[in-house]
Amino acid sequence: MNRFEQRSVLVTGGARGIGASHVRRFVDEGARVFFGDINDGAALADELGDAAQFHPLDVSSESSWVEFVGAAEAAHGPATVLVNNAAMLPEPRQITDLPLADWQRVLDVNLNGAFLGIKHAAPAMAAAGGGSIIVTSSALGMIGSPLLSGYVASKWALRGLTQTAALELARDGIRVNSVHPGYVRTPMNDGISEDNTRDYPVPRFAEPEEISAVVLFLASEDASFVTGAEYQVDGGATSGVVASIV
Repeated sequence: MNRFEQRSVLVTGGARGIGASHVRRFVDEGARVFFGDINDGAALADELGDAAQFHPLDVSSESSWVEFVGAAEAAHGPATVLVNNAAMLPEPRQITDLPLADWQRVLDVNLNGAFLGIKHAAPAMAAAGGGSIIVTSSALGMIGSPLLSGYVASKWALRGLTQTAALELARDGIRVNSVHPGYVRTPMNDGISEDNTRDYPVPRFAEPEEISAVVLFLASEDASFVTGAEYQVDGGATSGVVASIV
């Protein structure tokens, strides 16, 4: 299946983990993928050949975004898909012990990074006739969690950003949706025990490809009537309390 034949796709945080899975899946379906990361993505680009190109990107920097989007357009033309995937997970800290600079850094990457991506990719996307933007939030964008106040706040805020962008950009033919992964088997979750999922309806970590399947659906014309939506891909973790049924 080649749902993205010769379409230009942007992916942030694409060098590893869920982002790398997205890059591979888009390439498998015919896309020309331009992906960015603060980590080195050269090995993945070499693996995938001409269909994937890596460019360094600090999503918290507006000038880095301007350079990234310009280089992508020069290489592949205007993007019709943007996947705002880049994020950071901070060290757990109590709110009362959390330095303001640490709080701000998480918001700069997780929230401002997605804002800047939409701001700088949407104009060319609109001029090209529209497209799809997918924002990666989290299961922790649906519920609170102790010791992760900055992360949780940033992921909740992405929900409002997504829905507002969906309303503003609909007239330009751009759909904007969010995905909310739970635990996924990635480097970000190294050291976290799978025992944490034992009370979930689906008691395991997701594989990155399971998140990519939902992202590619939202990017495709199969989701042509879907915008402003929130897709929880968390094995039911945020559906409610699991209890025995007598």
